[in-house]
This record gives sequence, C-alpha cells and structure tokens, in this order.
Amino acid sequence: MTTRRTALALLAQATLATLPLLAAAQDKPLEWVVGYAAGGGSDIVARTVAEQMGKTLGRTIVVNNKPGAATNIAADYAAKSKDFGNIMFTADFATLAVNPFLFSKLSYSAEKDFKPVGMLARFPLLLVVAPNVPVKNWQEFVAWAQKQGDGVTYASAGAGSPHHLAGELLREKSGLKLVHVPYRGAAPAVQDVMGGQVNIGLIDTASVQQYVTSGKLRAIGVASPARLKTLPDVPTLAEQGVKDFEAYAWQGLVVPAGTGDDVVAKLNKALVAALESTTVKARFQTLGLEPLPGTPEQMASYARTERSRWGALIQANNIRLD
Repeated sequence: MTTRRTALALLAQATLATLPLLAAAQDKPLEWVVGYAAGGGSDIVARTVAEQMGKTLGRTIVVNNKPGAATNIAADYAAKSKDFGNIMFTADFATLAVNPFLFSKLSYSAEKDFKPVGMLARFPLLLVVAPNVPVKNWQEFVAWAQKQGDGVTYASAGAGSPHHLAGELLREKSGLKLVHVPYRGAAPAVQDVMGGQVNIGLIDTASVQQYVTSGKLRAIGVASPARLKTLPDVPTLAEQGVKDFEAYAWQGLVVPAGTGDDVVAKLNKALVAALESTTVKARFQTLGLEPLPGTPEQMASYARTERSRWGALIQANNIRLD
C-alpha cells in the first residue's frame, strides 16, 4: 500500500511539474511559413487568413517569410521542422506540383514530407496585352500575332512560375510563336507589359486586376472555365475557341508529416471557418481570388492532379531550372 501511495504521489508531482510546460506550449505562437517576400499576394493571403484562424484557435499566428528558390528554401525549413503543432506552411503550385520536375534534386519530398491541411485559394490568370498591341479579343490577337515575324513576347513572374507554364501551354494549344521573358516577380513583369516592352502576359488577378480595371492594361481572356465576377465583361479563352486551356496559380496549407492527425483536424476546421468568413471573402474578392475551403483529402487529390498535368508539360518541353 505504501509503495502504491508513493507511486501515486510521484505521478502527481510529475504531472504538476509538466503543467507549466504544457501551458507554455499552448501560449507559443503558431508559425506560418511563406515562401515569398512580405507584401506580395501570397503574404497577403497568409496574413488575412491567419488573423481569422487565430481567433478560432485562440492562438497568435506569426507569419515567417522565407523567400527564394521557387519556395524551396521555405519548403526545406518547414519539412525539416520537428516543432509539430506549432508550424505550418503555404505550399503552392511550385512546391507541390512543378518543382519535382523542374529541379533534378530537392531537399524535400512534395508527397512524403507534408500533410495537407486544406486549400487556401486559386488565383485565376488573365491574358493581358500592352496598350500598344492593337487587339481586343482572342481572334484579333491571333491574327496580329501571326504577322509578328520574331514572335510575340510574353512576360512571367519567373521561369517555372504559373505564368511561364501557362504561356507554354498556350503556345502548345495555339501554335503561335510565343517567346518567354522571365522577371523576378509579377510586379516588374506587369510594369513592362504596361510600358510596352513586352507584348503580353498571362498574369494572376492579384497582380493585374487593378490595372485592367483602370484601363492601363487590356484583358482579352480569362484562363479559367467561367468569367470572373470582378471582371464580368472579359470572356474566357475557352469561349473564344481555345480548347482545353485552363491555368491557375494556387495555394494550400500544409504541416510537417510528423504532425498528429488531431492537430491537422483542428487546423482544417479553423482554416475552413476563416475562408468562409465575410472578412476573408471580401479581401479575396478585391484581389480576384477564389477561396477553396475543403478537406485535407481534397487538397491532396488536387495537388496530385496538378502534379500529373504540369509534370507532363514540363517534361515534354524539357524545362529545367538547374
């Protein structure tokens, strides 16, 4: 009996000793890693959603920007973290779909090192033309492009970006001579299209919608199945005759693979609530973004489909970044 009482007393002491540690862990901020610089579209999405998720979780969420190498720096950092339950990462089109094909070797596995929490958003792409390009729709654009002996230049946010690969897909579908001009980010790409240094761009709505609305750029088509609510007068490329052409930039939220399923479930619940909130919906609409609340399984399926689709295009055109 004495031995049993002693054991119970020791257990009670051990439990009490761990309570401060548990409380400290609960009070620790939740780190949200973003593979792009502060102030960009990905950063804005993370901070907007983080504010709402934090309210549901009762925790402070701190965004940690680790830009560079097509999200590979941030992905490596998040994949190797053992701070399970206290870290999550914006994994996107680059991280999960195309980097495994663009780079001969990665320090992380897109399929094995992360658990999906849920999709964040899709960024529709707009085909925009410089003010000095005399076309208003796809048919006029094709007729004009065919007369350009040196081809038509198109700007992207960088080699391997959604904008670049969408341009390659458009070249493949249309048979037009399109010449890629990569930039270090969407902002300088947009500026040079507006300035007429580059003929066209397939750029995400977050980067170009304001310039289309103001008339500084002319949008001649949307690379998604339906017209955008924010730009209802811009027809889709599909309805103008470009078959089987659909392209988005997209993002989802993941955690390191060692994170418990109970943590994933809690994060998913908070994420879905945030994406369905009036605040997030309104902010996304100003950027032309489509929120995608859903399950971890739906995100995993979407990423697999995108990986297969864009991987085939990359391999067919022998596109490499190393």
